Amino acid sequence: MARDVTLFTGQWADLPFEKMCELASGWGYDGLEIACWGDHFEVDRALNEPGYIEGRHAILKKYNLKVFAISNHLVGQAVCDHPIDERHKGILSPRIWGDGDPEGVRKRAAEEMKDTARAAAKFGVKTVVGFTGSSIWHTVAMFPPAPASMIEAGYKDFADRWNPILDVFDEVGVRFAHEVHPSEIAYDYWTTKATLDAIGHRKAFGLNWDPSHFMWQDLDPVSFILEFADIIYHVDCKDAKRNLNGRNGRLGSHLPWGNPYRGWDFVSVGHGDVPWEQCFRALNAIKYDGPISIEWEDAGMDRLVGGPESLAFIRKMTQIVPSDASFDAAFSSN
Repeated sequence: MARDVTLFTGQWADLPFEKMCELASGWGYDGLEIACWGDHFEVDRALNEPGYIEGRHAILKKYNLKVFAISNHLVGQAVCDHPIDERHKGILSPRIWGDGDPEGVRKRAAEEMKDTARAAAKFGVKTVVGFTGSSIWHTVAMFPPAPASMIEAGYKDFADRWNPILDVFDEVGVRFAHEVHPSEIAYDYWTTKATLDAIGHRKAFGLNWDPSHFMWQDLDPVSFILEFADIIYHVDCKDAKRNLNGRNGRLGSHLPWGNPYRGWDFVSVGHGDVPWEQCFRALNAIKYDGPISIEWEDAGMDRLVGGPESLAFIRKMTQIVPSDASFDAAFSSN
């Protein structure tokens, strides 16, 4: 079951797109999961500028790279978030931020996600990966107490804002792969179930499986694959290392990435706690045949080391494939 291994460009968006392509190709990646920030893929230009899409394809062809997905996490985050504040100003383009009025930001972000689906279709890509944001993530600490009606309203808010977006995804034949992630409407097993219920399990909305977010929550990434087999539309490989020693807290203590007093941190694949072999066996079991995208994040490693090293590690995992015959078939006397 040969799989293409791609590199998510989100952590490399400070580099020009062609330089990113040159690096990924030189390391041996099969393609890219292209971020919709930096100059890597600009939705407004893709829809309105003659030759833009063709130019992106020409660069990809020059470096013998494929593209299976584009990602618009940053804009998707603003669709449902509450509050909208200076954090969002830091990740959104001035065109989406506008005057910073929260509801205006949410509405412009929603329209941009619709346009992202249209741009993906024009680009020839069938999957958009991203976040949804959440109006109720701030209630996760449970104090002051959040009434059940408030949580229900949060899922309704998600459905009200995302159903019109997903209508456009359906219209253009593109799927949205939500990354299950703290700070989103779906961040663990049960919130994923509630999220799917809120939109009636419509097929335009599926999941981007990234096991790193499961590890520090003490969730099982393998059973998640098996449970949601039909709607895993994309796979991102990122690792996380727990460092819960009685002082370091699970919530990060407001400490920056790479600080040794954090209770956990993102690390390059193979350096953390993700049970990668079991995960790839589970992906085989559900017959996932899409790309395997490496999302490299590690504050303690140079990315020019981490990029190629991650590829080598994941290539080994992709060699774990089901046998054509049962291992005990040779015992038969027939």
